[in-house]
Amino acid sequence: MSFNRRKFISLSALTAGTLGVSNRIFGANTSTFDKEAMIPKAIRDLQPMLSGIVPITVEERKQRIAKAQNLMQQEKMDAIFIEGTTSCFYYTGMRWGQSERTFGVVIPAKGSIAYVCPKFEEDRARELILPAFGEEVRCWEEHESPYAIILGIVKDRGVVHNRIGMEERVRFFIANGVKKLATGFDIVDATPITAGCRMIKSKAEIALMQKASDVTIEAYKAAFTSIHAGMSQTELSNNITAAFKKLGFNGGASVQVGKYSALPHGSITPQTIREGDIVMIDGGTSCEGYASDITRTIVVGKPTQRQIDVWNLEKKAQDAAFAAMKIGAACEQVDAAARAVIENGGFSKNYKLPGLPHRTGHGIGLEGHEWTNFVKGNKTPIAVGMCFSDEPTISIPGEFGIRLEDCVYIGEDGAHFFSKQSISIEQPFG
Repeated sequence: MSFNRRKFISLSALTAGTLGVSNRIFGANTSTFDKEAMIPKAIRDLQPMLSGIVPITVEERKQRIAKAQNLMQQEKMDAIFIEGTTSCFYYTGMRWGQSERTFGVVIPAKGSIAYVCPKFEEDRARELILPAFGEEVRCWEEHESPYAIILGIVKDRGVVHNRIGMEERVRFFIANGVKKLATGFDIVDATPITAGCRMIKSKAEIALMQKASDVTIEAYKAAFTSIHAGMSQTELSNNITAAFKKLGFNGGASVQVGKYSALPHGSITPQTIREGDIVMIDGGTSCEGYASDITRTIVVGKPTQRQIDVWNLEKKAQDAAFAAMKIGAACEQVDAAARAVIENGGFSKNYKLPGLPHRTGHGIGLEGHEWTNFVKGNKTPIAVGMCFSDEPTISIPGEFGIRLEDCVYIGEDGAHFFSKQSISIEQPFG
């Protein structure tokens, strides 16, 4: 369950007084050198982990486009349209983002791809488009219709089924704009195409996710040495961000303390760590765009028997979920396996509290949360190449919550963890 990175400071802020202790403590005139010296030694000693990273090749991206075209023919679509978001990056290696002006890429069932671009942005677009994927850029002036450009590309590539797919992140005004012009066409959901490709990871993608996971564990290990009673959640979060930076990556984690750890996505309430408190850390980084997502839950000081018992039950639930990840099994079986352990341990059923209030895991890849999920009702069969989080939670409102999260990839021989599981409440790293 990945943290919301928007809540956290930018890396540029790390030299502006947010590393470990704020300017309020240091004083406004404290030098960057002095602040750097306050970073725990375990973090200062970290070295970059940038070696061995192999980006996704042009050839692999071309294979993705070919697979999408095959799926379009199976799904009887003439083309799909994607804005300049994650799926655009997946297929073409370029990102653009979203604004009120339509930009995107049309991938036809047959023929070459083409971009749709505001005319005054054409030069910048051509700078960002990889040469292997930049054969055609069709532009629209401010007074012209980008929707007509999209429809024109589809028609020029040949129409068989009169169906145009819209990727799930395409905004309504664009899909509706095309629909109004595309007389005789159906505008349909392109998820069977995009998810059909992105849900199954290649060995190259899995290698990048493995690197992101390895980096996350090293950042956590170093930052965890700084945890102590009296520390604010912000200080610990900043130490984790600093550790990622030393390793050569952008990354971070949310920190929830005591009763606030029972809220799966935490609280905005400022928190201070006290002796005996549960501390839940949830976050990660990305490598060439591929995400990690790891949660560790510990106690500062000596844990109570109650904390130990709930932690051990959570670990048992995580193990049960992993054991249920069999090739061909329905995704919902994984959720049921974890939930049964927690319910048999005396907690509530059917997503009620206290207990497990959310799905047991989500897909992960270029986005921290993507297709598909371990949740009741999801009959999708587990297949080689899929990647998931394994993160049942036990939430006890007003008391504490325990979540252990490690991500998994499905190999030819079954499920494998990217990261070693926690050993015990006192040993968060395997």
